[in-house]
Amino acid sequence: MKHILMIATGGTIASKETADGLTPQLTSEELLAEVPELEQLCRIDTVQLMNRDSTNINSRDWLQMAACVRAHYDAYDGFVLTHGTDTMAYTAAALSYLIQNNAKPVVITGSQKSIFNQDTDARENLRDAFLYACDDGACGVHIVFDHKVILGTRARKMRTKSYNAFSSIDYPETAILRGRQLVYYIREHVDGAPRFYDRLDPGVFVLKLIPGIDAGIFDDLKAHYRALVIESFGVGGLPCYGDESFYNAVRDWVESGRVIVMTTQVPHEGSDMELYRVGFRIKKKYELLEAYTMTTEAVVAKVEWALANSSDDAEFRKLFLTPVGNDRL
Repeated sequence: MKHILMIATGGTIASKETADGLTPQLTSEELLAEVPELEQLCRIDTVQLMNRDSTNINSRDWLQMAACVRAHYDAYDGFVLTHGTDTMAYTAAALSYLIQNNAKPVVITGSQKSIFNQDTDARENLRDAFLYACDDGACGVHIVFDHKVILGTRARKMRTKSYNAFSSIDYPETAILRGRQLVYYIREHVDGAPRFYDRLDPGVFVLKLIPGIDAGIFDDLKAHYRALVIESFGVGGLPCYGDESFYNAVRDWVESGRVIVMTTQVPHEGSDMELYRVGFRIKKKYELLEAYTMTTEAVVAKVEWALANSSDDAEFRKLFLTPVGNDRL
């Protein structure tokens, strides 16, 4: 029988109604008590790492989650982390970079309605997460939600209320669950020891372009951020409103030793800056990094990880461009 550690962090799955709205209050033991059949599936220990709405999760918490897995890695066959849905995709991406080459599964799940409710997706999601964590073929970081197993670097929350909240972006789901049967679409294999990291640099800002945006925003951000992830229009580029203001802003940002990664606002099919003049010229001139089919969540987490674990621009570029967890095709 597999031995699984459940790491509880809060979220809707652990929430109760209060005068101010839903608030995480249920403990890990209370969550497990709602799915008693799990006792027949595996041995379970629990850690109540935190109890937060996932809106309040940040990079310090990602480091704490990774450290918890690292501290208990040798004692367990797998890990189930319960989490709120709003920032779950960011957490899944961050843990994919903080815990690499892990042969033991780190499975993240939650729900759109509290497990305290009678009508909820929480019990099935929690059961599915444990079913996947107990499977001999499970490894790496994944989200398990609505009977789908989604790679940690490829997940995005696409719906705010429906049970099918998460999608796998430009990459197949790893597996699905049909009742108690796990059906794999992609078999993953890991050799060697896991690699754990304990540093992130939160100095990353996502700048979403809108028509008519003022390039002066770059100067406003310099005091607070080391890296910009620019969500551009379509396949990627920067606007020219009759002057060179955006080109000059990019030049100044890059020459100050800061990082720019270009991506797209469009959920599917990724960026391709060399297709149009608005992207081709500036990418070539300043050797801008490009996300292609990476999700914004994965780009943010990878930039935070690469910034913290590199000493110069060349090393940063190498870390960012090296695929991790199938984040880059």
